[in-house]
Amino acid sequence: MTDYHQPVLLHECIDGLALQPGGTYVDVTFGGGGHSREILRRLEGGRLFAFDQDADAKANAQALNDSRLTFIASNFRNLKRYLRLYKADGIDGILADLGISSHQIDTPERGFSTRFDADLDMRMNQQADRTAREVVNEYSEAELHRILGMYGEITNARTAASALVSARSNRSINTVNELKAALQRYAPRGKENKYFAQVFQALRIEVNDELKALEEFLEQVPDVLKPGGRLVVLSYHSLEDRLVKNFINKGKFQGDVEKDLFGNEIKPLQSVTRKPIEASPDEISRNPRARSAKLRIAEKI
Repeated sequence: MTDYHQPVLLHECIDGLALQPGGTYVDVTFGGGGHSREILRRLEGGRLFAFDQDADAKANAQALNDSRLTFIASNFRNLKRYLRLYKADGIDGILADLGISSHQIDTPERGFSTRFDADLDMRMNQQADRTAREVVNEYSEAELHRILGMYGEITNARTAASALVSARSNRSINTVNELKAALQRYAPRGKENKYFAQVFQALRIEVNDELKALEEFLEQVPDVLKPGGRLVVLSYHSLEDRLVKNFINKGKFQGDVEKDLFGNEIKPLQSVTRKPIEASPDEISRNPRARSAKLRIAEKI
């Protein structure tokens, strides 16, 4: 379990929660349990609820064998429902590390990595219906254009969508290598790895409905946090970070912050960090995944 996932910005995350030893906390992305272990280490009596839809994460939680930890095998978009079920109200802090775990990337058969050939899967929840293979083979050209452009932020999204539709008309695209072969000639020379990473990001976000799940989660946070409770979110790409930033600063994802009759802003959270916290060069050299991480901390008003 130690090789599972090196937590990014671990101490900054834990400091951001402003932990109280007897408090109640939620880690909505348990993964390998790196952040949760550190929270438990600092709790005396308090409680920790951990969410994760990945079966491997459930095994890791069981291995911790700590009576203060309640593991919930579900997506964090179901935050409120499960906390109500466990009669947990007035939460002191919520932590979300939105990165895909290095364990998931390094498990070839999950199909998350561009480095290994495998079936196009990419499901975080192995019981879910939709796989990357279905997206690539069954989505219309317009839908593929939309997700590659919006979620992958690749500049030639229209061309790539057209190339996939053309390739699959001969035979279905079932594996990582078949997908890469279909797009190889459209990848910018010398930047192929980055290009395929962006394509994979787009598919992964679509397969797991990641941005919608993040919005639904964030909207529930103010209802479960007690006044003064903290929200700590680590994101790894601009799409996620923008949603988190807007929700903290405006209480919504688009448009301007609303104001009451007296001109006071109506929003449930107050930002604690003026700018996002980023990893030090030292941490990035030890853990390259930290390079793109942005940490934002907010407090319930």
